[in-house]
Amino acid sequence: MCKIIAIANQKGGVGKTTTTSNLGIGLARSGKRVLLIDADAQGSLTASLGYEEPDRLEYTLATVFSKVINDEEIDLGEGILHHSEGIDLLPGNIELSGAEVALVNVMSREIMLKEYLEQVRGNYDYILIDCMPSLGMITINAFAAADSVLIPVQAAYLPVKGLEQLIKTVRKVKRQINPRLQIEGILMTMVDERTNYAKEIIALLSNGYGRDVRIFSNNIPLSVRAAEISAIGESIYKHDPHGRVAKAYQSLTEEVLDNE
Repeated sequence: MCKIIAIANQKGGVGKTTTTSNLGIGLARSGKRVLLIDADAQGSLTASLGYEEPDRLEYTLATVFSKVINDEEIDLGEGILHHSEGIDLLPGNIELSGAEVALVNVMSREIMLKEYLEQVRGNYDYILIDCMPSLGMITINAFAAADSVLIPVQAAYLPVKGLEQLIKTVRKVKRQINPRLQIEGILMTMVDERTNYAKEIIALLSNGYGRDVRIFSNNIPLSVRAAEISAIGESIYKHDPHGRVAKAYQSLTEEVLDNE
């Protein structure tokens, strides 16, 4: 059985893309077949995996949306990029902005991505969707297609306060579109555990959401090494295999595998 996880937060800069790539590669290192989907018009996931000019790619997630909307036949292998660290990637680029607009007038517009993923999920154990920093139609498509939503949150006051709207949206999609949708968990990122501020934020998160939502026991520490990886097209496992961030993502991978 393939598990589809949307990695989402409507606030940017909280570690969604870094989490998608390193969790995905962590799962691949554990022997799983993994597809990553870049559902952000900025193409950050695509660029961070070494494809430096996403906007020049001819076949992307926007192409898939166009084919599903127009009821065209899809070659399931077309457009899938194979990364050297063992994962597959369906890239994204600026054309997703046009796809978002096009979806507004489409019948059953919330389930266009689900239609595609139902065809490819048999080839994978995990599909991870890197969502754009908004709660627009493409993010709703990701929620409608997913089994769960993983929420990275920066260890700061405003990102934690902004969780309420995201969780409400997830629950609304669960009620109205996708009854199987769950929250995989909240992941604290960019945590400087030496400071009292970080401890206060973690306590605020636990008190506000801990009763209803799983909070991963592993936090992702603040690290310059982690910030470097998006510029060099490789995972933290390759760039700094013995560092704290690699160990943290390995622990996150084990937590996700335990939640199968």
